[in-house]
Amino acid sequence: MQAKKRYLILLSASACLALLFYLGAVQLPAASRSRHDRSRSGHRPEQPWPHFSDPLHLFVPWDQSDTEEYNLHISPRQKRDINTSVYKSKRCRMHSCFDLSLCRKDGFKVYVYPQQKGEKISESYQNILSTIEGSRFYTSDPGQACLFVLSLDTLDRDQLSPQYVHNMKTKVQNLPLWNDGRNHLIFNLYSGTWPDYTEDLGFDIGQAMLAKASISTDNFRPNFDVSIPLFSKEHPRTGGERGYLKYNSIPPFRKYMLVFKGKRYLTGIGSDTRNALHHVHNAEDVVLLTTCKHGKDWQKHKDARCDKDNAEYDKYDYKEMLHNSTFCLVPRGRRLGSFRFLEALQAACVPVMLSNGWELPFSEIIDWNTAAVIGDERLLLQIPTTVHSIHQDKILSLRQQTQFLWEAYFSSVEKIVLTTLEIIQDRVLEHSSRSPLMWNSHPGGLFVLPQYSGHLGDFPFYYATLGIRPYAKFTAVIHAVSPLVSQSQPILKLLLAVAKSQYCAQIIVLWNCDKPLPAKHRWPATSVPVIVIEGENKVMSSRFLPYETIVTDAVLSLDEDTVLSTTEVDFAFTVWQSFPERIVGYPARSHFWDSNKERWGYTSKWTNDYSMVLTGAAIYHRYYHYLYTKFIPTSLKNMVDQLANCEDILMNFLVSAVTKLPPIKVTQKKQYKETMMGQSSRASRWADPDHFAQRQTCMNKFASWFGGMPLVHSQMRLDPVLFKDQVSILRKKYRDIERL
Repeated sequence: MQAKKRYLILLSASACLALLFYLGAVQLPAASRSRHDRSRSGHRPEQPWPHFSDPLHLFVPWDQSDTEEYNLHISPRQKRDINTSVYKSKRCRMHSCFDLSLCRKDGFKVYVYPQQKGEKISESYQNILSTIEGSRFYTSDPGQACLFVLSLDTLDRDQLSPQYVHNMKTKVQNLPLWNDGRNHLIFNLYSGTWPDYTEDLGFDIGQAMLAKASISTDNFRPNFDVSIPLFSKEHPRTGGERGYLKYNSIPPFRKYMLVFKGKRYLTGIGSDTRNALHHVHNAEDVVLLTTCKHGKDWQKHKDARCDKDNAEYDKYDYKEMLHNSTFCLVPRGRRLGSFRFLEALQAACVPVMLSNGWELPFSEIIDWNTAAVIGDERLLLQIPTTVHSIHQDKILSLRQQTQFLWEAYFSSVEKIVLTTLEIIQDRVLEHSSRSPLMWNSHPGGLFVLPQYSGHLGDFPFYYATLGIRPYAKFTAVIHAVSPLVSQSQPILKLLLAVAKSQYCAQIIVLWNCDKPLPAKHRWPATSVPVIVIEGENKVMSSRFLPYETIVTDAVLSLDEDTVLSTTEVDFAFTVWQSFPERIVGYPARSHFWDSNKERWGYTSKWTNDYSMVLTGAAIYHRYYHYLYTKFIPTSLKNMVDQLANCEDILMNFLVSAVTKLPPIKVTQKKQYKETMMGQSSRASRWADPDHFAQRQTCMNKFASWFGGMPLVHSQMRLDPVLFKDQVSILRKKYRDIERL
């Protein structure tokens, strides 16, 4: 009996051993020795996993099996490996993966690699590169660069896309300055492909920073990467349309409370939320429309709801819904980002975000709680109740902020790219970075250069917010181009009139004349300091340099032949104190669209409106000197200097682009224009027929660079309260203006 038991045990053991050999769990001796050798060399022996010869066939959804790329099932473990290896340098931060020493010598300069022969670049990526090359950050010398941008198109890393660039890994590694991606910035809109749409770019980015759309909070590296919005190839390179909010309606409710119109995915990633929208749709104030009429052979795979959804979908016009809704739902698509996001912002339709885990665009600088409602995909059924509970004051505030953010950072590719670069520059130059208030309030971070000052009170935009007023004195800057040959010249009369103003702190004479500086005794004695500065290179743009000798907030800019009385100067300055962000002055000009020539025109005719106040007699904030010097590209300033013309137009373009407002014209004597025409020092300039032709050319050149016409027409002129009133002249504060 015992022998029989031993026989059965031996037989069972032999069968088990045979089975193990068959399944591959027991390796050949050579393999065993190999494992033993690895174990002795310090490596842990690998645990083999059985390989079944006839694995189970997995269930494949229709929209996966129909795609040629779905060739291999990805196990959960492989998915985790992909997600954890998307960015090998996941712990990268500015102090660990960015060489700040490259930025110390020449500041924040950006180098774009030369385009390689045979490499195709999409229009969107070309717009990005053109923006960088046209910005003040660009350098063509890699030795001066702080940041490097690839000329290889990395925007679309979906392997099924026709824009996908193959062999990217090899091409990137062969770049001479790659250095494992250190100090490099990579732009990307689409990553991954069906079925998982991972955030892998298909090549090792090393220590490079990412400016990426649809980036998740899990993969986003704070204060290193930059989340950018998903934008279409039709998105304008410069300028862009303004927001659609033309006026504020009180109460701020529209025809619809909440809308959405878009694709519905039956299965796969991003399908859960859109498949559930019909539960919330009521066809009244909540209109959430989806269609499954997209993709190949959609009819073969439609579900029971498709026909009904498609019929309802076709009843509504998307733009009509967008412009007549208070809130716009922005659910995730296959990826976290969606075109609906920018569309809602532009339409002043408050975005209701339903994309869990999405790092919102420019989240490092923008407080999205002031412009959007951040929802949760898991709480979809609560969204209507949530938006209905928002007070109308809050709705109005949210709507206004959507318009500010759209126009400040998102309306063009240029603004998206420049915002990205400014964010990185703030990290590099941390001691002179912008505050949250600068980014989230008018005029926005792109027009507020922190290198000018770290104190909000030094800018003309924040006086009301801070509850302060600008300094109650001005500095007069007189632009002199003619030699001083007589004591009766207009410049000396002007100097004396300005010096008598109770608000004048000092007078600066900018000597841009080819003749030597006059001796000190040639200038009249005044009660305020008179400082004579020799112009840099004797060019027109030098009148707008940020001279350290200008210590007041206000600058009174004057041509040498301007004729103004002390009373006119005083009145103009008191007006400016109420509008410190604008140009306030006397000589007005206007622009118009010439439909015959299809170009912008310039006119000096006295009409019922104006859009410019010339800087020959105008007051503005000294910050605009700094902005003109640092923000305006060298090409435009060179054009002004070569023509010796148009500097006043360019300053008006700049200030209107910043403020979105017109300048302010104040009362003046009617003879101003004729007086200027009669001055000998500028007679040749005003009589020159090429003068106005040049100004026409300037208008169109400037409009092209700004991406549109920033000038704004106005019909307002400010007069003293009792101006021309039938009361005693003795009761009028600025009585001399009427006598002129």
